Order: sequence, then C-alpha cells, then structure tokens
Amino acid sequence: MSTPEFTAAEVVAPVSSVRQLVSDYVELTKPKVQSLLLFTTVATMEIAGNPPVGKIALACLGGYLSAGGAGAVNHWYDRDIDAQMERTASRPVPAGRISPRAALTFGIGLAALSFVLMSLTLNILAASLAFGGFAGYVGVYTIWLKRRTWHNIVIGGAAGAIPPMVGWAAERGSLSWTAVYLFAIIFYWTPPHFWALSLLMKDEYAKVNVPMLPVVRGEAMTRQQIVLYSLLLVALTQLPFCAGVFGGLYLAASLVLGLSFISLAVVLYRRKDRASALRLYLFSLAYLALLFGAMVLDVKL
Repeated sequence: MSTPEFTAAEVVAPVSSVRQLVSDYVELTKPKVQSLLLFTTVATMEIAGNPPVGKIALACLGGYLSAGGAGAVNHWYDRDIDAQMERTASRPVPAGRISPRAALTFGIGLAALSFVLMSLTLNILAASLAFGGFAGYVGVYTIWLKRRTWHNIVIGGAAGAIPPMVGWAAERGSLSWTAVYLFAIIFYWTPPHFWALSLLMKDEYAKVNVPMLPVVRGEAMTRQQIVLYSLLLVALTQLPFCAGVFGGLYLAASLVLGLSFISLAVVLYRRKDRASALRLYLFSLAYLALLFGAMVLDVKL
C-alpha cells in the first residue's frame, strides 16, 4: 500500500491559512490600541501598592479580553462603513476573512471570559469595571453615539478611561479619589488625542457620514477644541499633586509634558497643516505613557 505524498506547497498552504486566521482574530481585539491602556492599568496597580507579577498578569489578561471583546464587536458593528474606507477596508470582517457572526460571537465570548476570570482570580469590582468598559465602548460609543453626534468621542471616551480604575480595584479591592483622578486624566486626554487623528481622517469619515467633529463643525473649531481640552487636561493633571497623591517628581514631569502638549496644540491651531496634526497625535501617545510612568517613579522613589 503506497504512502500518500504531499508537495511542499500542499503542506505550507494549511499552515499559512491557520496563521492568517489567528492573525485575523488577534486583529479583531485591536492590540495596538490596547497596549497603551494596559500600560496605564499596570502603572495604576504599582501606584496602588506592590502587586505580585501573577496579579498583574491576571489584570492584564482580564483587561485585554474585555477590551478585545469590545474591539471585536466594534469590528462586527462597523463592518459596513469599514468596507468603504481605505484605512479599514482590509480588516478581517469587511474583507470577508471572518464572518460577522463569528466576530460578534468571539467578542461577546471574550467579554464573558474576562468577567469570569477576573471575578474568580481578582475581585468582582475589578471584573464589573472591566465589563463596564466593554458595555460603554460597545453600547454607548459604537452603537449609540458614533454615528449620531460629534460628542461621540467626548462621552464615549469614558469607556477607554476605565483601565486605571480596573487596575486600582484589582490591587485594592475598592476605589478611591486617586483612581478617579487617573480616570479623569485619560477621559480629558482622549478628545485632543482623537481629534488630532480625526483631522487626518476627515475625508474618510465624511465619506461614510460619521459625524466626527471636523466633519460637522469644521477644522477650525476642531483645532479650537483641541487647544481647550489640552488646557483642561494639563490643569487636571495638577490635581493629584495638589491633593498630596504625588510629589515633586510628578509635578515636574506633568508640567513639562503638559506644556509640550499645549504648545503642539497651539502650533496645530496656527499652522493648520497635516504635519502638525500628526505630530500632536503621536506625541499624545507618548505623553500618556510618560505621565503614568512618572506617577510610578514618584510613588516608588
């Protein structure tokens, strides 16, 4: 009886398909977006105490599953507009590599798994907050606000500000004003961060009738709002110092970073070019990471 022979191409093809499938499901969880938010979770846990590595890992895994589930449901719901925009047309669902039902099931499954995992290994408060972030991103931002009002990112941004509260609850089992301060910082950081990006993507949002601020109110107002929220953000970042939560190291870092943020926002307001919008958007990512890093150093040192 002869042994079947397979060509190299026949062996490689299934392996390649599996890799593509895994890659597509990972893409549904929006890992690039999550990395910064998970960093704020870890930083908050370090601010709240001295968590063991195992607890940090569980909090990150639970947070990733919850936020990843929200990302997957977002892919499912936005598949119609994603298919029309050049930046998103190649995503797994609009490209036809993953079915809408599979993406929805995957997203809900991840959120449920996150709640069970965090409830059993951390505490019910952390699990509930993480699920609240999932519900807020899916229900409030994606389904209710995104296609209705330019306030979408302002109100809906609360979902993305949940990670510090999850981290604090995971470590302490309760909440405090410090956790609220950290939530508020990300809440006020989100609009100028996202509006800088929306200036770069204005035409694509207009094409699919998504009422982002530069589409419905114009670029001039968007730049004004970016400056306003930058000022509010920097003022807000001084509250933890005033409340005695952090000391001089944090104060110095927050002022340097904050003044840099404001200066880039003012440059964007004056120059009105894409390069300035991109520069502010990229800096805003570094800003949040460095700010939370300064908090940890201030507490530990």
